[in-house]
Amino acid sequence: MTVQGRAALVLAVDGGGSKTDVVLLDVTGDVLAWERGPGSSPQIDGLEQSVHVIDDLVRRALGSHAPGELTSVGLYLSGLDLAEEIATFHEALSPLAWAEAAVVENDLHALLRAGTDAEDAIAVICGTGMNAIGVRSDGSTVRFPALGPLSGDWGGGAELGDSVVWHAARAEDGRGPQTALVPLLLRASGAPTVASFVEDVHLGRRADQGFAALAPLLFEAATAGDDVARAVVRRQAEEVVAFVRACVARLDLRDVEVPVVFGGGVARGRDPFLLETIRAGLAEHAPAARLEIVDAPPVLGAALLVLAAAGVEQAALDRARGHLRTDRRLTQMAFAAG
Repeated sequence: MTVQGRAALVLAVDGGGSKTDVVLLDVTGDVLAWERGPGSSPQIDGLEQSVHVIDDLVRRALGSHAPGELTSVGLYLSGLDLAEEIATFHEALSPLAWAEAAVVENDLHALLRAGTDAEDAIAVICGTGMNAIGVRSDGSTVRFPALGPLSGDWGGGAELGDSVVWHAARAEDGRGPQTALVPLLLRASGAPTVASFVEDVHLGRRADQGFAALAPLLFEAATAGDDVARAVVRRQAEEVVAFVRACVARLDLRDVEVPVVFGGGVARGRDPFLLETIRAGLAEHAPAARLEIVDAPPVLGAALLVLAAAGVEQAALDRARGHLRTDRRLTQMAFAAG
């Protein structure tokens, strides 16, 4: 497969709340470029900034290659949860030559493809935020608005980090039970008290970019047996199970052996208590489901989708999977460039 005498190329983009990956591959599945930059979720960063981040990374990935060499382009982004949002994003890309025939979708499709080839499957992402998708072999799909509290959502790194500060503040001033989250927050922030930490954030003396980075403190405290932290982790597990339960019920998959692909930063942390509680909930509400943690970068799934759209052979898909199953290839390419 060639374009004007040169091997045709495909471009895969995965954009989340914390980072964006852009990978350029040829149709044999070889990775020609891999660029990583800041988050590009339009829900978090805004439409204009999201397009700017992606366009910059794409241009760097293309290098001397012309947009006309691209035979398949796919962008899979968090924050694109409604059909109207997808259409608006697609329109914003229209002036860009490389995006002329781009597929634009929610990043759950990339996570699902990275984790399984099963026709009946569920994917739950637990990164900065949460969302899920369920698919059935007949083409039926279950999706969720994922608009935060407005659409009944709770969970993900941002919510967990907020919980660290919330419970620590209440413990320090006496409104809530004592918790190990207080010393953990003070250690992580360098603040003398939780009250001073809160004041610094409120008055702009400390950058407020959300508290997702504090989420690991919650799991550390829960592992040590802290009741407050364990209650929050338990709630997170229940939210994961709730998404799966809804997908299973709406797609009538309760008795089907369905993979539950679990991805995102929180999932990759593999907290034992979180996973144990999720599995217990699945055993009750979706007994045939099996939880599968996806450690591969989600851009793997995006790459497999754009390669499949280009009509490549299985060998190319296997080669791409080998290159993108970890971040090692990105590290190697950055080292070679440096």
